[in-house]
Amino acid sequence: MSDQVRTAIVTGSARGIGAAVAKRLAADGYGVAVVDLDEAACATTVDAITAAGGQAIGVGANVADEQSVVSAVERIATDFGKPTILVNNAGILRDNLLFKMSVDDWDAVLGVHLRGAFLMSREVQKHQVEEKWGRIVNLSSTSALGNRGQANYAAAKAGMQGFTKTLAIELGRYNVTVNAIAPGFIETEMTAATAERVGVPFEDFKKGAASQIPVNRVGQPEDIAHTASFFCSEGAGFVSGQVVYVAGGPKD
Repeated sequence: MSDQVRTAIVTGSARGIGAAVAKRLAADGYGVAVVDLDEAACATTVDAITAAGGQAIGVGANVADEQSVVSAVERIATDFGKPTILVNNAGILRDNLLFKMSVDDWDAVLGVHLRGAFLMSREVQKHQVEEKWGRIVNLSSTSALGNRGQANYAAAKAGMQGFTKTLAIELGRYNVTVNAIAPGFIETEMTAATAERVGVPFEDFKKGAASQIPVNRVGQPEDIAHTASFFCSEGAGFVSGQVVYVAGGPKD
């Protein structure tokens, strides 16, 4: 790939919000490494990007595993281009009320979200510092403010905000910005699974959510992709350590 093209990594980008972000960054002119647990699952996003004239590569990695992350980032840097943009989007749900939540469910969610963001950021920052330019975008959530049945997810997403602000302080001197996006209700397979878990048809679930949102609709993955595009842009170089709630209305 051309040295003039910046390389972006988007984790959890085989589907949903991650896929939308990957496609948008490719449309913005970046080469995109589509990273997900199952490399074969990355093909749909990669094919969509290349069909639109963009540059992409699919990479399988477990973001919660140190060696897997080290190998994946090394492979991307060697075969595709030194990554200077990172979107930490990979995430899972293991919802349950506290008294029914297992240690495995707690560890799995904290592992993918927080440990994953830490490991990916630690590897990618080496290239950002070397290039004296970088962008890190972390996915938080309105659940960071508290959400019944999501003690693990809420703790992880609140942790992402503290992680974001700390990295912004540490990496700013190297011309690296670090920001977070906290989506509200976004229409994805993940929210469809939540509706199924609580026993509500997805269309009814969406209507109920939209009625509580000031703009009177649920969010789409592209809504998050637009915000990520801004944070990764040259023009956002003086915006760092921020958390933007993309939720169709104000959140505290």
